[in-house]
Order: sequence, then structure tokens, then C-alpha cells
Amino acid sequence: MDECRNSLLLCGRASGEPVFSHSNHGEGFHRFPLSVERLSQQEDCLSVLATESQFASLLPLTGRKLRVEGQIRSFNNKSGEGSRLVISVLARTLQPSEEEDCNCVTLTGVICKPPILRRTPLGRCICDVMLAVNRRYGRADYLPCIAWGQVAILVSQMPVGSPLSIDGRIQSRRYTKVLPDRTELRTAYEVSIMQLRDPADAGPD
Repeated sequence: MDECRNSLLLCGRASGEPVFSHSNHGEGFHRFPLSVERLSQQEDCLSVLATESQFASLLPLTGRKLRVEGQIRSFNNKSGEGSRLVISVLARTLQPSEEEDCNCVTLTGVICKPPILRRTPLGRCICDVMLAVNRRYGRADYLPCIAWGQVAILVSQMPVGSPLSIDGRIQSRRYTKVLPDRTELRTAYEVSIMQLRDPADAGPD
């Protein structure tokens, strides 16, 4: 699929200071946590990557309301420590803001694994689907998504290779990973699908 879309808008509050993550093409990237409140008043704690030049004038970050526009990125962690698929928010712009909390994601990609349909103990349908979203230069981000109800049933019927375009939100979920010698509390990130879009409406990044 030649057309792709990966766009995100977050408004929330920084809940920690930036910590160095990595360098790319001579530019250093730092990671900080951003808390975004849901309508239910629960919070998603999201990992945001930004350059020092983006946040230098905003320090200290902790407690500051921010508006982040960017993309969701995935990284395959081969170190053996922590989650194998690392999901982050890559900030394109980072600005102070007094807007209400918001969490809006639009993705267009291709289903790259068979969707898994299951039901909650109360009988509600849930579908887990992995979406491959192309970047430029032949790379792609592999993003776990989750759909509910009738949308879950529709997505579960799509074969691998089907184009899928969605509006949703990125959310965090804590879980306990059982290891051979210990248990470890981890955070998983996924895109909760709110509605399906027509893939023909997708535009380039």
C-alpha cells in the first residue's frame, strides 16, 4: 500500500523530567512521561520522545501542560530486557498549552497478522489486530490495536494484507510479566479503535 498515515495529537501533563534515550544522525532524543486523562478520569501514561531543542525552553517539565503533535513509533527491543515491542510517541512539535486533555490518533496501514477475536467475561467482543504503517525509506511501524463491539467483529473478518484506516486513541495498560526467577510489572501500549475510516481518504505523512 503506497499511501499511509500516522498522526497524533495529545494534550496532557508531563509527569517527569526528560531522560536521554538515544542519538540518531547526530541528534539526541530524550524520553519523558506524559499523563493524559480519559473521560472516565483514568489516566494514560505515555512515553514521549523529543529532542533537547524542543523542550529546552520548557524545563522543568514536570507538572507542565503540553500539546504534542507527532506520530506513534515502534522499536523491536532485542536486548532481552523489558517488552520486545517498544511503543513511543515521537514529538514533531511540543508546546505549552492550557487546552483540555485530548488523545487523538489517525492511522492507515495494512493488517500484518491474523486478527484475534475474543470476548470479555460479560460477553463483549474484543479484537486484537497488528497494523503495519509504512514510513518513508522502506521502513514501517508495527502498532498493536484493539477494537470493541461491532467494530471488533468487522475487523476480525479482514484477512492479512487488508488496508485498514482508523481513528482512535493511544492508551497504556499495566500488566504483570511472569519470568523464570521473578515477576515484573510492565506497561503495554495499544491504539484503541474508535471508528473505521475509508482507506481511500488516507494521505501521506
